[in-house]
Parts: sequence; C-alpha cells; structure tokens
Amino acid sequence: MNEAEEISSKQKQISISEFFEKNKHFLGFDTLPRAVITAVKESVDNSLDACEEARILPDIRVEIRRTKGDELELITQDNGPGIPRDAIENVFGKFLLGSRFHAIRQTRGQQGIGITGVVMYSQLTTGSKTHVVSKIKSDSSAVYVDLGVDTKKNKAIKSGEKRDIWIDDKTGNEVSHGLRIKTQMKAKYQRGKKSVFQYLRMTSIVNPHASISLVVLDREGSVIEEGDWVRTSNKLPRVVEEIKPHPHGIQLGTLQRMLREANDRKMTSFLKHNFSGVSPRAAKEILAMAEVEEGRTPKRIKAEEAKTMINAFQTVKLLKPPMDCLSPIEDLLIKKGLSKAIDSRFASTVTRSPSVSQGNPFQIEVGLVFGGDLTSDGPIEILRFANRVPLMYQQGGCLLTKSLEAVNWKSYGLEQPGGTGIPKGPAAILIHLASTNVQFTSEAKEAVSYNEEVFEEIRKAMLEVGRGLKNHLKKDSQRKKAKEKFELVNIILPEISKKSSELLGREEPDLAPVITQIMNAVFLEEVLSWDKERRLSMCSITIHNYTARARAYTILAKWPESYGTSMEYNPKGGRKEARGLWAWRLDTLDPGTSTVLEFGISGLSKGDWNEADIFFRGNGEIIGATKMDEALLEEQRKTEALEAAVQEVRDNGGVSVRTDMEASQVLPNIDNNELGGPNVVDLSPSADTDWFGMEGDEQ
Repeated sequence: MNEAEEISSKQKQISISEFFEKNKHFLGFDTLPRAVITAVKESVDNSLDACEEARILPDIRVEIRRTKGDELELITQDNGPGIPRDAIENVFGKFLLGSRFHAIRQTRGQQGIGITGVVMYSQLTTGSKTHVVSKIKSDSSAVYVDLGVDTKKNKAIKSGEKRDIWIDDKTGNEVSHGLRIKTQMKAKYQRGKKSVFQYLRMTSIVNPHASISLVVLDREGSVIEEGDWVRTSNKLPRVVEEIKPHPHGIQLGTLQRMLREANDRKMTSFLKHNFSGVSPRAAKEILAMAEVEEGRTPKRIKAEEAKTMINAFQTVKLLKPPMDCLSPIEDLLIKKGLSKAIDSRFASTVTRSPSVSQGNPFQIEVGLVFGGDLTSDGPIEILRFANRVPLMYQQGGCLLTKSLEAVNWKSYGLEQPGGTGIPKGPAAILIHLASTNVQFTSEAKEAVSYNEEVFEEIRKAMLEVGRGLKNHLKKDSQRKKAKEKFELVNIILPEISKKSSELLGREEPDLAPVITQIMNAVFLEEVLSWDKERRLSMCSITIHNYTARARAYTILAKWPESYGTSMEYNPKGGRKEARGLWAWRLDTLDPGTSTVLEFGISGLSKGDWNEADIFFRGNGEIIGATKMDEALLEEQRKTEALEAAVQEVRDNGGVSVRTDMEASQVLPNIDNNELGGPNVVDLSPSADTDWFGMEGDEQ
C-alpha cells in the first residue's frame, strides 16, 4: 500500500452526534455554570413552542437540586400537548431532527439540536439517562421512558419504557397532557446576572402569557433560590404563517436546486408559485431581463441562465414578503412583561414596522423603563432577545448592544461618559429582534452578528424610546415647576390680600385675574383609569387656561389602536388623524377656565394602558403636551396609504384593482426614494423619528 492509499484508508465518516460529543461548547456546554442555563433554556424553549402551537397558555415549572460534587438534577415540567410515544425517541435522541428547519417563519429554534444536546451532555458527564414522562390528551395513560444517545448511529437508546397514570407531584391531580423531563448532569448553579433565575426572569418578560416558576434546592432539600413569574396576559402570541422564500435572499446554488426539483411547466408559474413578493408582472420582467423564455421548463434552465436570473432578482422591483410570518410581542404586552419583572415609574415602548434584509423579514421592538427601584449609580440593564429567547452571554459582541451604544443617550436624560458606550442611570432597555432567520455569531446562539439594516432599525427604535423618555422628563419637570408656582401663588396672594384688606378696611378683591396673569400658562393634565362596570380603559384630559386671553387649540391623543381595541366612549366627538391618533378641536378656551376631554377604549384589560401621549396644535406652549410635528404626521398618512395599496396588490394576486402596477405606482405622489430604495416596496417610516410630534435627533 502506497502512502496516498494509506492516508486515504484512515479516513472515517463521523456522525453529527460524535461531532457534538467532542465539541459540546458549540451547544453552550463549555462551562459548568453555562451548562445548567443551556439545559434549562432548551427545555423551556421547547415547552413554550409546543404550548403556543397547541394554543395552550403555558405553565412551566423548573426545579434544580444539588446532588453530589458538581452534579445537579434538573426537572422541567409543562402543560403542553405532550409528545406521542412513537416520536419521543426521535425528539430526544437524534440530532438535526426538527419540524422547523425548512419552514420560513419566526421560531425559537430550528436546527433540531437543543434538547438532544441536553440528553447527550447528561450522558457524557454523569453516565445517566434522561427520564421522560409524556402524556397526550387522547391517551388514557402517560409514557414513562429512560433515554440516552448512541453517538455512533445518531439515534436514541431507550430503556425502562412503561405506561402509567401520571399524578402531579405538586397538585396531587392526574395530568391530562404535558411533558416532564428529569436529567442528571455535571453543572454548577450560581446566582447573579448570568443565572437560571435571570434567564427565566427575562423569558417571562417577553412571554407575558406564560406562568413560570423556579425552585433551587440544596442537598438537604432547603430552598436556595426561587422565583414565580405569573402570567400577566391571557393573549397567546399570534399564529405565524410559513412563507415562501423571497428572491432577494436566494443564492445561485439554491435557485439551481429549486429549478431541478420544480414541477412547474413554465418559468412564469415557477416564479409565482415558489417565491413570495413576485407578482405576474414582476415575473415577466425578471424573465425578460434574464433573457429566459416564459414558456421554458424550469428543469432545463442552464447555470448561466440561472446566474442572469439572480441578477434580475436584484434589479426588478418586487413586493416585500408577507409579514404574517412574524409574531412581535407588541407595545402593550412589552409593558406588561416589563412590569412583571421590573418596578419602574415610566415605560416607553415601540414596535417598528416590519422590514426585510436579504429577503428575510424582521421586526424590531424596544422597551425602556425608567425610575422606580432601578439603581441610578451604574450602567443601565440591557435585556436582549431574539425571537423571544433571552441572550445571556457575549453582550459586548452583540449587534443589539452595539446599536444601543451608537445613540447619544445624554441628549435623552441618561448619563453617558464620553458620549459613547452603555449609558448610566435608573433605566433598563429591552431589545427584541423577531426574524425568520436570525444570524448569530456562533452555534450557541448567544449574540447577533452584524447586519446593517437590522442595526439601523434598532437605532431608530432607540431614538424613539429615547425621545419618549426625554419628553417624559421634560413634561414631569414642567409640571412640577408649574405646580410649585401655582401652589405658592395660591398660598401667598390670598394671605397678602387678606392682610391688606384688613388694614385698609376694604373687601378682598377677586384674585382670579391676578393669579391668571402671574401664571401665564396653559396647563394640561391627563389621568388614566379603569372603568370596571363598562370594562373600558378611560382617559381624561383637562386643559386649564391660566393666561389673560382666550385660546384655541386642537388636542391630539395617542391611544393603543390595534386589532381588538376600539374607541367606545367619546362624548366630544373629534376625528381620527392617523392610526392610533385622535384629535379634538377647542375653538375657544376663555381666560381662567378649563375644559375636559374624555374617552374610553374597549378591548384592553386593567393595567394595560398606563400612560398617554398628548399633542397639540395652536399658538403658545401647553405645559404637559407636545407640539405636533405636521411633517411626521403627513409621513405616517402616506405610509398608511401605501400599506393599504400594497395589501390591495397582494390580495388581488399582484394586480391592483386600480391599475396593473406595483404598489409604488398606486400612489403617484410618493417618490421612489420614500419607498426605501429602487427595488423593494418599503412600508417602514423614512424618518429617524417616531410619528407623533417628537423632536428631531439632537445628534
């Protein structure tokens, strides 16, 4: 045997299980403290996914018990649909087996690696098998089984299987459906910012529909740490729909494979049926630009022709892919989630319009809380999430953190030594990236890699919540000063008037005109409350005219308009200015008088709406309200009209009922630059601000 043959004979095929067995750090098991966090994460993520797909409000319990040395026993239990008997060994014992890898939609996990990695790590470090109890609703009894992993064959090793009635250890009741996992592993439980407690706390924030509990016990059974995060909403995340790939995200090799596997007879049918965002007209333009005949059979397209099609994909104007593949948390639920874990005085949230990067839909959400129990002498708390999953490690190397650091937070009321980096102050910022394809820096999925479009969307969202904080602090300061001045005037002037009248023997004069002249301000105050009988979230706006002349204003209120909410009570009428913005005209507000505007919103629960943003049109300032930015309001109206036009095009199979044109041509007064570029109809705002009267970025 010659040297080449000898070297060749030593080459052996390795299984994916063997690879991960020797490279467990890829799965997040590189240190003992991280091992238990990773194990909890994989189990809880699976529980949340299963419950949401079955439309069940999740109840998840996590128990950790110290055993011997550096070993822990981990038990997780949920009330999900359970796993059928025949599927258990594949779910827990085979790598790269999953139901979501080929689906283009927002999911917590895709690869089919996570929970099998936990079983393998347990087996590798303690030699123990993982004990699984599964009960599905249609079965009369639960399946009990012990599982390991055959790393050579990438399959489960099953033993001790039996069926029995499952009685819940905590409640003593029979379990009708759910899953329980018990595993022994080498790991170390620790407290602090990078702990199981913090992971579950963060998970509860972005999953307000879930109840999650944690108990950590020592060897004697004494409680070391515990947490209980009860659900604050009964609203499950909306069901995400699977979409087809968008041409902007397709590479040459993928296109060639799709062409080979296609069953379509014509190229026009191939483009329309296999891609999102391709209207009949766009399909014809792509083929014309690529010089490919419309009637060609996809299987006969050559490599050079496929290359020209890839170039045409980037040139022809295409619709964005459908956005029902994403499931954002939404503003109100972000506030609810934050309130569940953080006590604060103020919360500002924003859910940006969906965007697309390289054909992949994504959406950014940011929440900022300020004051309350938050510490003011250190850096703010950063809560990073990708598809509702907390990111615990590599904060400095994560795109979400870098986007936050790119904002001049000093302009918005937070300390930021040097003008860059993580700001200081009594605040916490939540950043959530929802996407069909989150690009992480490693297989452990601990930090998001750089992407220019995502970076810019996060930065814009940061500016919005920053301006919300700035306006809150400004409004709070104005109100305090006005209140102090008003109270001082109302205490001192009557005393002076009384003494002077007694000395001069005259009647006390009417002080109202004098107080009005001294105050010389229009003051607005809003109060939010809950009407229990009518089940309405009420907003009462009082405007006081402490000036010497009559005033005329238009008052505008931002309210949580969304699917399921409506304005039920509104005695003063008014009109809708834009989505989530209502206006009332006050023709005359005489000196020394006040008026009240009141409205009620249905479809919310008590505590859902805690702060309203009020704006105004008219001359002079109103303490407690922000002057409306008309340019931004007009921008939003254009965007809403464009969204409606794009939806009309999509609903009619890519052809507008008005004209056979793309959505950008449906609104001829909107320049293509406002659509976010020449090739994609962009539904997101073009300004670096939010819609409702916020000032421009001081940077």
